[in-house]
Amino acid sequence: MKRKITLKDIARELEVSISTVSKALKNSEEIGIDTKDKVQAFAKLYNYRPNNIALSLKNKRTKNIGVVIPDIVHYFFTTVFRGIEQYSNQKGYNVIVCVSDESFDKEVINTELLANGSIDGFVMSLSAETQRKGDFHHLLEITEQGIPLVLFDRVDDKVSCDKVILNDTEIAYQAVKKFLANGRKNIALVTTESYFNVSEKRAEGYEEALSEANIPARPELKLVLPFRDVNESEIRQFFGTAKIDAVLCVNEIFAVQCMAVVQKMGMKIPDDIAFIGFTDGILSKYVQPTLTTVAQHGERMGEVAAEMLIERIEAEIDEEKPFRTKIVEGTIIERESTVN
Repeated sequence: MKRKITLKDIARELEVSISTVSKALKNSEEIGIDTKDKVQAFAKLYNYRPNNIALSLKNKRTKNIGVVIPDIVHYFFTTVFRGIEQYSNQKGYNVIVCVSDESFDKEVINTELLANGSIDGFVMSLSAETQRKGDFHHLLEITEQGIPLVLFDRVDDKVSCDKVILNDTEIAYQAVKKFLANGRKNIALVTTESYFNVSEKRAEGYEEALSEANIPARPELKLVLPFRDVNESEIRQFFGTAKIDAVLCVNEIFAVQCMAVVQKMGMKIPDDIAFIGFTDGILSKYVQPTLTTVAQHGERMGEVAAEMLIERIEAEIDEEKPFRTKIVEGTIIERESTVN
């Protein structure tokens, strides 16, 4: 008996990407005829069967929800998962969580693993690689099969589904206005690569507040860091070459790293330089000085996402509701990094 194989097995054997295999099996015009023939022949030889839970969704429910998060390092994602689990358990649903580790391939594998009849719907935040590649075929396949999907935080307009987001632009605007009200003029932005939708929205709020105060957004006051493996020397060079008296960081990890560097360089926080970071996590409360943060209310975001998903799951089969985007309002929590 031939063993059961997965998209990952086919991709490895034929030395192509998981995305290519998936598209070839769907007979996509994006894939060349030779590649499609090779993939389809291999799949037939090993009796590959694509996951399809559309029929099972029409006939029964598993009372399981699949959750895919980008990582477990960022405190925010753990709080969102807690909110999803608490609400889902109250409604009689179990939660199965997978971590994409910011990888497109792992995200595809996770969705394949879960979409095999064992879950009723997905809650997901896009991985860094998925946003960079702009390839959402695996999510489009899910929605085309009638499997409910809710995206949170990291979302994309190309995927038609329910979404839950933070008011990123508005709350970043408010953070910069707070700096300006305290007499700060040389305000820097420490952010990620532009393909992160949340970072782009926060940058828009930063620039809007500066523009309103007739202060140009200067390129030398913007530091773009990788989402992992940050080099301290890059941070040191940035703060050593530009005159900066305040910094907005798009996450608390960046903020804590930058605070440590500037203090090593002899600057005093907040006297010489003030900091605000996103995510009101454990780091923010215990770093010295404590960090002023934008609380993203992850548990609330998780509750809203779970509520929207379960409403979709339990809706009548022929009941079509327009997709909605719900916004969770962030809150600025002041601590020692902005207040003496």
